[in-house]
Amino acid sequence: MISISMCMIVKNEQDILARCLDSYAGTYDELIIVDTGSTDNTKEIAAHYTDKIYDFEWINDFSAARNFAFSKAGCDYIFSADADEVLNDTNNYALRELKHVLLPEIDIVQMYYVNASEYNSVYNAHKELRPKLFKRLRSFTWISPIHETVRLTPVVYDSDIEILHMQAGDHSKRDFSTYFKAFEKGVHIEDYVVTMLCKELLISGEDSDFIAFRNIFENVLSKEGRSNDLMKEINCILAKIYMADGDTDSFFKTTLKAVADNPPAEMCLILGTFYMNQADYEEAVLWLYNAAFETESILDAASSGNKPLSLLGKCYEKLAAATDDPYQAAQYNEMSADYYSQAENWKLPEE
Repeated sequence: MISISMCMIVKNEQDILARCLDSYAGTYDELIIVDTGSTDNTKEIAAHYTDKIYDFEWINDFSAARNFAFSKAGCDYIFSADADEVLNDTNNYALRELKHVLLPEIDIVQMYYVNASEYNSVYNAHKELRPKLFKRLRSFTWISPIHETVRLTPVVYDSDIEILHMQAGDHSKRDFSTYFKAFEKGVHIEDYVVTMLCKELLISGEDSDFIAFRNIFENVLSKEGRSNDLMKEINCILAKIYMADGDTDSFFKTTLKAVADNPPAEMCLILGTFYMNQADYEEAVLWLYNAAFETESILDAASSGNKPLSLLGKCYEKLAAATDDPYQAAQYNEMSADYYSQAENWKLPEE
């Protein structure tokens, strides 16, 4: 049977830490708590569960804090947990059983992360696989009977274990601040992190957030030889930035280039929103329909789902109120009700 070190980084988690740790009871053999500057009773609560509590000065780097936590682990495998997670009885049992049967060649175990919170800044599915359990020490072995080489790719096992993510608040402002500090330091941001930033801005960002990132997206992220796919994502954010900042010339330069090259649903939604703001509801309908039915999302699944559908409902409501033709008004109202209904019934994909 394998042993597990559960490692957590925490800060001001007094309201949810006990809930998390109680739900994981019996699944781990060692609990490592790394506190990054709590000013509440987080460490006192943690002390009821472990004596391995460490302080780590927050340097706006989640990786540094997690690496420090991992460095304190001593078991066969390391489980990375967050305080806003909950493991129900069924999955607690499944994790305990996994300890008995996990094959020694497995380096990483993925588990389903289930979004059980109203606060969503990056999710495009109800649940998604994430790496959660990591072999602490990897052994390297030779593979292939000829042209032999050392196996470098980790062996990953996709389990059926589900972890409820019960986020207690919106963390997007904290995340945006961390991004800003990284850019200020000149830290290289990997492409997948740029994608995560784009997702978080589109899903939970406000106009002020977009405007604040203008310089970064114009002069850093779009100037570093990004792939065509990543540039499509960056251009969606630039279009939102220019719309929020009232820069119509830059807005149309960006959106017209995107429209000429198989635009994603996000760009169609942005154009539909722009024309709605201009009270040009007929033009808005064209772009919103394309977002909902003719294009695919690349960042925010809702950009081809409930977001354009609800706006289509609003557009037809406005068109109904503006016409003097009672027959036309009735048609518009019927279409409005249908789109509102579709938006209300839309759900994120299961996976």
